[in-house]
Amino acid sequence: MNLLKALATISSMTLVSRILGFVRDAVIARGFGAGLYTDAFFVAFRLPNLLRRLFAEGAFAQAFVPILGEYRNARTPEETRSLVDHVASVLAVVLVVVSAIGMIAAPLIVYVTAPGFVADSDKFAVTVQLLRITFPYILFISLTSLAGGILNTWSRFSVPAFTPTLLNVSFIVFALCLAPYFDPPVLALAWAVFVGGLLQLGFQLPFLARIGMLPRFRFDLKDPGVWRILKLMGPAVFGVSIGQISLLINTIFASFLVTGSVSWLYYADRLMEFPTGLLGVALGTILLPSLTRSFADKTGGEYSKLLDWGLRLTVMLALPCALALALLAVPLIATLFHHGAFGEHDVMMTRNALMAYSVGLLGLILVKVLAPGFYARQNIRTPVKIAVITLLATQLLNPVFLFVLKLEHAGLALAISLGACLNAGLLYYKLRRHDIFRPQPGWALYLAKVGVALVAMGAVLWWATGDDAAWLAAAAWWRIGRLAMLVALGGATYFGSLWLLGFRLRDFAKRSI
Repeated sequence: MNLLKALATISSMTLVSRILGFVRDAVIARGFGAGLYTDAFFVAFRLPNLLRRLFAEGAFAQAFVPILGEYRNARTPEETRSLVDHVASVLAVVLVVVSAIGMIAAPLIVYVTAPGFVADSDKFAVTVQLLRITFPYILFISLTSLAGGILNTWSRFSVPAFTPTLLNVSFIVFALCLAPYFDPPVLALAWAVFVGGLLQLGFQLPFLARIGMLPRFRFDLKDPGVWRILKLMGPAVFGVSIGQISLLINTIFASFLVTGSVSWLYYADRLMEFPTGLLGVALGTILLPSLTRSFADKTGGEYSKLLDWGLRLTVMLALPCALALALLAVPLIATLFHHGAFGEHDVMMTRNALMAYSVGLLGLILVKVLAPGFYARQNIRTPVKIAVITLLATQLLNPVFLFVLKLEHAGLALAISLGACLNAGLLYYKLRRHDIFRPQPGWALYLAKVGVALVAMGAVLWWATGDDAAWLAAAAWWRIGRLAMLVALGGATYFGSLWLLGFRLRDFAKRSI
């Protein structure tokens, strides 16, 4: 399997989802702006998302995919099928219980996670109502991620990559067509989450059936494979929880800031998720099964080469994205969100958060590449220890940025960015120290060439962007056309410079073993 081709496939599917995601956010920004109701919805949606990352994309995926890959490579098809059945059944039962508890305890959860909302009874009540509607999303999306892990292990990468598109379609339909039928209208967004989760799960089931891996309900806690996954999930849950606790603490801080702070951070984070999903998630998705096979086959040299390939692609693609997000912050936000209720002040506040987030983009994506280097070896304890250090560092920075430097919501974003860089740095250090990763020759010259191309791109974008006031005052179609020109100009300058410096696409072709 050509990994570069697989990466291009996943990234192209993710691109469709991200574009629809921006359409979704533009629709939400135009209809709801950045205020009481959007703050309430984003807090309510963040909580099931937190559990999604814990149960699905986080601890569960880290424990499940390597063991599933081991079963597929070394066990019989029937043993592999039994593992899938038993794991799916246990996960479903746990998630039903968690969803029920979340819906019942919604007032307490909001009180703990957004205590600043308590002073406003209307805001608190709406958040509780929204949370009760969105909480079952954790059930649907976690089972969807289970299905995605199975499909990725069978190298069916495109299906899980396309699946998130359905949530965005649900958002757009509910926000544009159904919001007037709800009171308050923001309830439409919560029901969009519920329906979107169902659609995503339903979409993947036929593809599981096609490869003979559609789970059957067979609840069996005695399965040794289930217990191996549960044992790996112990430290993994703790590790992923640390990252989510950090985000949760940031939400608590933001709930005490001026109204709109939660929304500004959300919109900035959505822009950051574009390159993170397009590159980081895609690389992590294809690297984990490949690294698992390499580790099972005891090909240490190939294992290191896979990581080196991922790191080179990350450096080459993440750095220009980070620079472009910082330089084009106002053009991006104004073009996507400056409509209807989303005013000029919202644009500038979101810009501050986005520029702070851009500092950590490389770190965020590097973590997605470096962490699988441990997960594929079924070593989850090391990333957990590093996550603890990252949490402590992030929360030490938060009060400094908020109360000493007075950076407000942008300080919360900057703390997360610096924490991500620290996380990536420590993961790299441990991989090198344990001799898991040995860099291939030529890194110094590689970095120098990328640096030259970045300087060229940065100079061109700085010259061509123009004044912020012009972007705020311009018509929507002018913004769209001008932004498209800037993106094309920046991309042509960067990749043209790399081509002149000797970079060729074939140099990054890589096949898994």
